[in-house]
Amino acid sequence: WLPPEAPSLTVPVAAVAPPRSPLARRKPSEYIQAILELSSLVVRRQHRPLLHPPWLYRLSPDGWRFARACAAVRGFTADVVQRRRRDLARLGHQAWLEGHRGRSMDFIDLLLLAKDEDGNTLSDEDIAAEADTFMFEGHDTTASGLAWLFYNLAGHPEYQERCRQEVRELLAGRDTEDIEWEDLSRLPFTTMCIKESLRLHPPVLAVSRRCTEDVALRDGRVIPKGIICLMSIYGTHHNPELWPDPEVYNPLRFSPENTKGRSPSSFIPFSAGPRNCIGQSFAMAEMKVVVALTLSRFVLRRDPARPPPRRKPELILRAEDGLWLLLEPLPRDTA
Repeated sequence: WLPPEAPSLTVPVAAVAPPRSPLARRKPSEYIQAILELSSLVVRRQHRPLLHPPWLYRLSPDGWRFARACAAVRGFTADVVQRRRRDLARLGHQAWLEGHRGRSMDFIDLLLLAKDEDGNTLSDEDIAAEADTFMFEGHDTTASGLAWLFYNLAGHPEYQERCRQEVRELLAGRDTEDIEWEDLSRLPFTTMCIKESLRLHPPVLAVSRRCTEDVALRDGRVIPKGIICLMSIYGTHHNPELWPDPEVYNPLRFSPENTKGRSPSSFIPFSAGPRNCIGQSFAMAEMKVVVALTLSRFVLRRDPARPPPRRKPELILRAEDGLWLLLEPLPRDTA
């Protein structure tokens, strides 16, 4: 962190990279570039109905690029998993564990050691699939959510200061500024600010579901069983029938008194139902920790020299040219 006397900085918060994964330690630019290209190609295909048939897409230039990027991602992940598997076989289970003593295991290590109820381990293909899922949906979504959260708090200093006071009260009298797991439930207003930012700027804009039965709508029409429906999370979160003044950032929408009687399906940043996001609890915990430790050290302000950001909807909600904020270090005696 910057010392108290450091000058204000203008920082593109949407460009701040998350901690590097073990999958990104070797040739990170090639791997990450393939992920970004896949994300862009998926959206391009959605906007081009002629490319929806798989056979036609495979013959198109976009289809060739998609196949090449998929091969790069899968090959990279498979290589990491196979090398770790060989190391585990060479060292043996006990030596492997002793080699990790004193330091935490990473995601690949845990998957290699995981067993089901019958004692079977995951195959290389299973581990690669889990790792790819984590890399695609486990970091970019949280980065987007944090970037828009900081932007919203920077534009509403009264809410930002209230979050800061809540964190100060939580950490008062401690010798360390670390946030413990038990602390996360003691940040109610910060949680409200996070939820309102996820409503206003949901990282994932839409999800699709296949109907397992006929679905009757209020107007009498029926969606037949087997149809794939695209449900707009962004549209739901900006529906004025559900959210009055939907473009206004107001964390008090999520106060206990204001949430009574509200349909749980009106707020779905992590989707809903049996196929919702399995990482939503982790993502919320991650965001609470990051915003708490950031606000305890910095004041966030919007950069008046830059115009309001334009939303850039891709697989993840981004901002054209990033989100630029001024970070002013707080004096240590008040942080």
